[in-house]
Parts: sequence; structure tokens; C-alpha cells
Amino acid sequence: MSLSVNTNLSAIEAYNNLNSTNTAMQTTINQLSSGLKIQTAANNAAGYVISQGLQTQANGLGVAINNGQNAVSVLQIATGAMNQQISILQNMNQLATQAANAGANSATSLAADQQQFAALQNQLDQIANSTQFGSTQLLNGSYTGQSFQIGAYASSVDQVVVSIGNLGSSALGVSSTAASIGTASAAFSAMALVQSAIGMVASAEASVGAAQNQIQAIIANDTVGQQNVTAANSTLVDTNMAKAMTTFSSQQVLMQAGVGMLSQAQALPQLILKLIP
Repeated sequence: MSLSVNTNLSAIEAYNNLNSTNTAMQTTINQLSSGLKIQTAANNAAGYVISQGLQTQANGLGVAINNGQNAVSVLQIATGAMNQQISILQNMNQLATQAANAGANSATSLAADQQQFAALQNQLDQIANSTQFGSTQLLNGSYTGQSFQIGAYASSVDQVVVSIGNLGSSALGVSSTAASIGTASAAFSAMALVQSAIGMVASAEASVGAAQNQIQAIIANDTVGQQNVTAANSTLVDTNMAKAMTTFSSQQVLMQAGVGMLSQAQALPQLILKLIP
């Protein structure tokens, strides 16, 4: 070992090692205190870019799930209203069938049936004009080509398009001007009109039901996808606390040893004085 006064190589080496340990220790402290091993691009440039992509996908899937749930709510409201219309039309069909039984009906009974039939026609229109989600009308013919964004990307495959159409009495062909049961012959004609309307509403409800099932399946897939993407991002950016604590403990020992050795290295030049007689 050579001893010199001007240059203390041992102290320089000890200081450099201590500085490296301190830098590593600060990084570990940041990871432990934040719970993240990648906070900025400076920590891991490639990992940061990948993480941001995964986070974008996870966030998009989360919003898509909410969109899908809102879409299901819309379609459930529409389906509930159409169920009521089907029930009304079934009653209208029963009344028309009853009124067509000319041999057993009186003018009084026909008038009563017609009054009830007209009330049911009004109920059909009331449902068609009042069924809405928020301020959006669903059954009056304005709800056509409406798209639901149920995926995380700007792609047509991540959208479901729904059209319901007009389910008012006129559109169904059973308005007061088209269908009447005031006479047996009119009731006979009304039967066919009402039965056709039942088929139209049932077909519309089936279409909405199919869209609802599709959206619910996509929501389930989005939920699994969000879970997997979030897990992948967590593996990439989250701190392994057990591993980090082990590293921190090791760094504490190195820090203490480094401080001690730097102190010893700084004292080495004083040994030269012992060479002076």
C-alpha cells in the first residue's frame, strides 16, 4: 500500500461507493413510499411507455363497462314498455275477438267494448310517447341508429347500434282511425290488425333483447379484460414491497459500512506522520 498526502485514493473510492449506495437507497425509499417502481420515464423509459399504454386501455375499458351498463338500462326501460304494449295489444285482441261474435253481442255490449278498446289505443300512444331515458325518447320513432360505445378503442367493432322504431298506434296500424270494434264486421277486421301489431312489437322487443344480451356479454368480457390489463400494469409499475424492504435493509448496512470506511480512509494520511522520526 502506498501512502500519499495529496491524493487519498482510498477515500475517493469509499466516497464513490457511498454515493452510489445513497443514490440506490433514495430510489428504494421512493419506491417504498410511493408504492411504485416506475413513477416517471426516468425510472424506466420503455416500461413507462408500456405502462401508459396499459393504463389507457384499462381506463378505456372501465368507461366502456359504465357505458355498457347505461346501455342495458336504456334497453331494459324500452323492453319493459314494450312488454306493457304487448299486454295491451293482447287485451285489444281479446276485445276484438269478443266483439266479432255477432250472434251473441248487443249494441250496448259492443259500445262498451269499443269504449274499452279506444282507451287501450290511447294507452299504446301514451307509452310510445312517454317512454324515455332521461330526455331521450325511446319508442316514438326517433330512436334509430343509436350507437353504444362498449369498447376501449375507436373501432366499429367496439360499438353496438340499436334502432327501435315507432311503436305508436298509428305506426302499428291499430289507431282509432284504422281499427274499431263498434260493429262485428269492424271487430273482425280489427282482429287481424291487432294480431299484426302484436307481431311488430314482439319483433322489436326481440331485437332489443338480442342487443341487450350482446352488450351484457361484452360487459363481461370487458370486465375480465380490465382485470387482466390492470394486473399486467401492476406487475410492471407497482413496487414489490417485500423485495424492496429486503433491498433497503441491505442498503442500510452498506450505507453504515460506507460511512465507517470513508472515515477510516480519511484517517490514512495521518499515518504518514508516524514515518517522521
